[in-house]
Amino acid sequence: MTGFFKTARCTLPLGRKTYLVGILNLTPDSFSDGGNFMTMESAGAHFHRMVEAGADVIDIGGESTRPGHKPVPADEEIRRTVPFIRQVRSQTEALISIDTSKAEVAQAALHAGADIVNDVWGAQRDPAMAATIAEHGAACILMHNRPAGEAGEGDVVDAIRTFLEKSVACVTKAGVSSQAILLDPGLGFGKTDEENWTIMRRLPEINALGFPVLLGASRKSMIARLLDIKDPEARLNGTLATTALAVQAAIDFIRVHDVRENRECCDVLDHCLRYESDNH
Repeated sequence: MTGFFKTARCTLPLGRKTYLVGILNLTPDSFSDGGNFMTMESAGAHFHRMVEAGADVIDIGGESTRPGHKPVPADEEIRRTVPFIRQVRSQTEALISIDTSKAEVAQAALHAGADIVNDVWGAQRDPAMAATIAEHGAACILMHNRPAGEAGEGDVVDAIRTFLEKSVACVTKAGVSSQAILLDPGLGFGKTDEENWTIMRRLPEINALGFPVLLGASRKSMIARLLDIKDPEARLNGTLATTALAVQAAIDFIRVHDVRENRECCDVLDHCLRYESDNH
């Protein structure tokens, strides 16, 4: 995709490189790295490691979204994330995303210096979310989701398109700029493995929805079950395969745990697929 993705802090040109969103979970129970970064020191060190390794955005979460997770009250989510966001904001100009579906948490995080709201319910769960994003002039990531146990009907890509069109209408009506929106098909959220791999095979259709796309397949159980790998940290090779497929489909943003390895993968593919000679 050509054009720009705009945040209040900076503007990212689309089509020239693949941007990486590094994952930082300040949670005790996330599926891959839960409990690893529960102190300001360990979380801060990992934040800066990811930036140095080539992450363009760091996505900070205070509530696990893995299947079967226990909901976290907004005040606890704020306690886990906002002091940390305030700390790293004073140290870096790197883009910061808050991974939350609660407008109250988004509000506090944006006040603390976050640039982007990553809502796994596409601004459709909390009625105040769209207005909160617009009020701060923030950017957003709108993800497709389904309630646990709710069977999908019909074609999964059609369902994603319909859901995300509603999400886009919701936030643009509230005043969010169309250039401040990323769409996420929501791999692993309310979907069967067959649907997840269908999405991977049909990424060009996902990328034709009219907005830049973020893809998050990193270490997910769809890879674990396909390759029979239980340890999330051992799923790097499978993750890199999904990253390569995403770059080939011209997906602009990829959300990952292992930044350095994915950065190298993207840089090689970008050099071949997004290369623009000075002579052309």
